[in-house]
Amino acid sequence: MSDSKILTTLCYIEKDDQYLMLHRVSKKHDANAGKWIGVGGHFHEAESPDECLIREVKEETGLKLTSYSLRGIVTFVSDEWGYEYMFLYTADGFEASVDEAALSSCNEGHLEWVSKEKVMDLNLWEGDRIFLKLLIEDAPFFTLKLVYHGDELIEKELRCEK
Repeated sequence: MSDSKILTTLCYIEKDDQYLMLHRVSKKHDANAGKWIGVGGHFHEAESPDECLIREVKEETGLKLTSYSLRGIVTFVSDEWGYEYMFLYTADGFEASVDEAALSSCNEGHLEWVSKEKVMDLNLWEGDRIFLKLLIEDAPFFTLKLVYHGDELIEKELRCEK
C-alpha cells in the first residue's frame, strides 16, 4: 500500500431535484473508470478546501459556484492507493459562463443531470452510496471512513452530528 495522503474535494451540484453527475469514461488509468461521481479534484499547494472546490468545479463544468455547503469529510483507505481525505460539498447556486444546456462533457467524462431518485441506479462506488444517501436525506454534517480492499468496501465508520 502506498503511504501517499491525498486531499480532494467532491461536489454534488443540485438543480430541480437533480445532481450534476460525472460519468468517468475519458481518462486512461482512472481509479474511477466507469463510475458516476460528483465533480471535484485534488488540492493545489496552499489551497483551502473552498478554493479547491471552486476551481475544480469551474475547470470541470464551466460553472461558477455562488452557494455551496461543506456537508462532510470522508476518509478513504485503500490497500492499492493509500489514503484520501475528501471534503464533500453540495451546491445549490451557480452561474454558467456558457449555455448551461450545453453542459455535457469535460476532460474526465460525460456530465449529466440525474434525478436524485435515480442516482442510486447508477454505477457507483459502494461507499459513495452511503454518503449520497446522507446528502439526499439532508443529514447533518458527518464524518465517514471507508476502507477498501481492491474495489470491495470492507469497513465503514459513520459519525453524524446531532
